[in-house]
Amino acid sequence: MTYWLQELQQKRWEYCNNLDAAKRDSRTSPTPSDFSKGLVAKDNPDLSILSQNASAERARNILAVETSPTDLVGEQAASQPAPVQPSAINFSLKQWSTEIKNSMSSLRKGNNENRKSVFYTTEEWELLDPTPKDLEDSMALEEKRKHLAEGSKGLTSSAFTFDFGRIPHKTRRPLKDMIGSSKNRNSSDSSPTEWYSGNGNKLVSELQLKYQSQQEELEKLKKDLLSQKELVRLLQQTVRSSQYDKYFASRLCEGVPKDKLELLHQKDDQILGLNNQLEKLNLEKDSLQQEVKNLKCKVGELNERLGMLMETIQAKDEVIMKLSRQLSECEDNTASQSGAVNSSVVTCTNKELQELDRLKDNLQGYKTQNKFLNKEILELSALRRNAEAREREWQAKYTSLEAKLCQIESKYLILLQEMKTPVCSEEQSPAREVITQLLEDALKAETSEQPEQAFFKPHLVSEYDIYGFQTVPEDDDEEKLVAKSRALDLRSLSLSENREISTGVKWENYLASTMNREMMRCVELKNLIRSGIPHEHRSKIWKWCVNLHVKKFKDSTVPGYFQTLLHNALEKQNPASKQIELDLLRTLPNNKHYSSPTSEGIQKLRNVLLAFSWRNPDIGYCQGLNRLVAIALLYLEQEDAFWCLVTIVEVFMPRDYYTKTLLGSQVDQRVFKDLMSEKLPRLHAHFEQYKVDYTLITFNWFLVVFVDSVVSDILFKIWDSFLYEGPKVIFRFALALFKYKEEEILKLQDSMSIFKYLRYFTRTILDARKLTAIAFGDLNPFPLRQIRNRRTYHLEKVRLELTELEAIREDFLRERETCVEKRDLISDDEEDS
Repeated sequence: MTYWLQELQQKRWEYCNNLDAAKRDSRTSPTPSDFSKGLVAKDNPDLSILSQNASAERARNILAVETSPTDLVGEQAASQPAPVQPSAINFSLKQWSTEIKNSMSSLRKGNNENRKSVFYTTEEWELLDPTPKDLEDSMALEEKRKHLAEGSKGLTSSAFTFDFGRIPHKTRRPLKDMIGSSKNRNSSDSSPTEWYSGNGNKLVSELQLKYQSQQEELEKLKKDLLSQKELVRLLQQTVRSSQYDKYFASRLCEGVPKDKLELLHQKDDQILGLNNQLEKLNLEKDSLQQEVKNLKCKVGELNERLGMLMETIQAKDEVIMKLSRQLSECEDNTASQSGAVNSSVVTCTNKELQELDRLKDNLQGYKTQNKFLNKEILELSALRRNAEAREREWQAKYTSLEAKLCQIESKYLILLQEMKTPVCSEEQSPAREVITQLLEDALKAETSEQPEQAFFKPHLVSEYDIYGFQTVPEDDDEEKLVAKSRALDLRSLSLSENREISTGVKWENYLASTMNREMMRCVELKNLIRSGIPHEHRSKIWKWCVNLHVKKFKDSTVPGYFQTLLHNALEKQNPASKQIELDLLRTLPNNKHYSSPTSEGIQKLRNVLLAFSWRNPDIGYCQGLNRLVAIALLYLEQEDAFWCLVTIVEVFMPRDYYTKTLLGSQVDQRVFKDLMSEKLPRLHAHFEQYKVDYTLITFNWFLVVFVDSVVSDILFKIWDSFLYEGPKVIFRFALALFKYKEEEILKLQDSMSIFKYLRYFTRTILDARKLTAIAFGDLNPFPLRQIRNRRTYHLEKVRLELTELEAIREDFLRERETCVEKRDLISDDEEDS
């Protein structure tokens, strides 16, 4: 079974590697422009090229088994007749060796010393892999035991033995236990008293003799080693002296008499001899000192051993006395009991041998299984990594093709719109009918009610986006065509960019770093928020931003403050309640959360607006607050959305921003005009030349923070920065929108076309990353102090103008009351009432 499993394993590995190799050979790498680069690239990992795992291949070779067994296996074994099943006792060694070769116990040549697969048991044993020589020795020993057991006892042991390795030192048994266990190896015919009396001292003397012989052999080896070292040292000195003599003689032999040279040589020889004698004496001194130390250590060890032996002899004496008493009590039935004991000892010994053989067999089987499972885990891990790499590759290709399809379909819709020309005659040409049918098919929104198309066409433009906004309107066919074309362009843009992956990773890393601490304002967090908060983290970050700004308000309120306001608003009607009910369904009719009276968001929107009208009776309710709350409710709960509205109205915006006079809103429009003349002078001069009042367009941008003015992706990125940095972000993005389309606006040469373009141009801006770069990069520096100073300046001017208007109004009312003719003039509304 193991052989068949490993064969299947090998075939699977070869198949997968061949599949990957063929894929690498036949694949043509796409160009970098074909890769996904969009905002949703976080769902599409980068394309990775598959490569063979060299480390996995090496490890497989180490764990591999011998695939060419000597006996018949595989198809040859299957074609042979079924052998007779041997009994559990008479199982031949030949069959066991075949089974071992088919298992994973034998390693391939050249790899078996690189790695060991260890099977861990509950006991402290280190299992060692047997070499082929060990296997042969163990099988030969087992066969001898088998023949011996058959000849003496008529029993057989199991087939294969396994080396349990070495027992750690801490598992050594005391001498008393060793002596106690050794008595089981003696003849069972001798009584306990005879054994203790005759063999106790003999065992001690044998141990002492064995210990002394080993110590003598060790000392002899040490002396031989020292003599060899001394010989090597003398030879080295001889070589050095000969080299010195050669060098000295070569320099001084010229012009020196021979008798003097001989005298020098004799002196040198005497010096060398004396040095050698001195070094020899030093070595002898060191060796004698070392021998003294060793002898002292030996004496200490012998004393300890002698103490142990004395304790052992004392314990034996106690055992002998005890057994002697027992023997005197059991003299009557000694013969019968001795026979029973002998038979029980033989039986227990046979059972223990059989149990030991069975445990060895189990151990070898577990070891084989462990190796196979290790290899299986390794292969499955490598195959899983290859499969994941292939999946990432196909996902990247799919994203690239989907982006291209969006672009092609967008161009296709524009082409159909161009081909749709008005026909004066009542008769419709065949081409006209075809174009009309194609337009109807193209404008069908993709919903979940068309499951059969999911297998043939990617889900390009759904009926609603992730925020709940309707992607294609249902009113005008031409508007539907433009909206779907815009949605396709937005989808293509988001799929063709790939930087969102790094942004998502940065957010994950930042949130992981703040898991055990509270988030705080910092440059890193500001840059992350400016790049856009991921959809899955937006609720958490928005809530943190709101709590950061209204902490002082919330600390001064009692628990349950929002619920108390809501309870009061539901019990008692205030002047704002009627207007709130009228505006609920007009808030975001193109969002599925607010499209009908039964929608989930309508009741939440009502509760938040009513609670705020009771908190701030000076404002009560102003048209525009409903849209602010509706956007907040998409990511926040009711109470958090309530505090978000408090943040915008009472913290961010100046006073009187949402009152009846909209004083703060008018001031911001004049501040924005000053910034336009400073940051975009050409565009400002162009508007002044054609007398275009662009504040009629931008007024709503500031009042509702771009709700219903830009596409939803850009809207929520603006809100991310707005809730963190405050109202300065509105000025930045308002200027960025004009700078984004500055060249297109400058091409328009009449006030009507300019104003018409300004009404819808923000919906054509789809690249959020480019717009953000303009807002936070190209428009710098952008100090908040400058905006505050300009607000103060224009606030006084607007107040003077409002005072003058109020004076004119009062003069008119006074004149109408005093003049009879004007007093008789009644408006249509007064007449109806």
